[in-house]
Amino acid sequence: MSQESGDDADRVVGSGRSVRALDEVDRRILDELVRDGRTSVRTLAERIHISRTNAYARVERLLRDGVITGFHAQVAPEAAGLGTSAYMALTIEQNTWREVSAELARVRYVEHVALLSGEHDVLALVRAPDNAALRDVVLDRVQRIAGVLSTRSWLVFEEFGGTQSPWQ
Repeated sequence: MSQESGDDADRVVGSGRSVRALDEVDRRILDELVRDGRTSVRTLAERIHISRTNAYARVERLLRDGVITGFHAQVAPEAAGLGTSAYMALTIEQNTWREVSAELARVRYVEHVALLSGEHDVLALVRAPDNAALRDVVLDRVQRIAGVLSTRSWLVFEEFGGTQSPWQ
């Protein structure tokens, strides 16, 4: 495969099939949809100055190629009753990440899990109603998972999103 970096260059995705590289219009579509996933195709086309047919075809292709993996609501955790958030780093036994990640996926209040390189093996974002529920997640649920050697937690005091979309 060539090492071209132009807009028409193909890239290989996890499935082993080539996917067309994103061009400026694709990036603008992603930027608009990240801002508001409920944007209609008509509005999307108007904002980007392309035809509705082109906008529809591009969104369908981005879905088919796995670039867009779904649409969801952004929930304010505190307003939804989850007033305590923490990042939890886990150190696990070698070769147990599949089992550990499967167990973490079943733990209530674990919102996101990432496999890492470096000092810790796994980073999880936990959103719980209060400190008692967070303590239960860490001490009673996560530390009892086979393969977890240790955990380290950091409370989140405030959160904000970045101001610059990577799709602009």
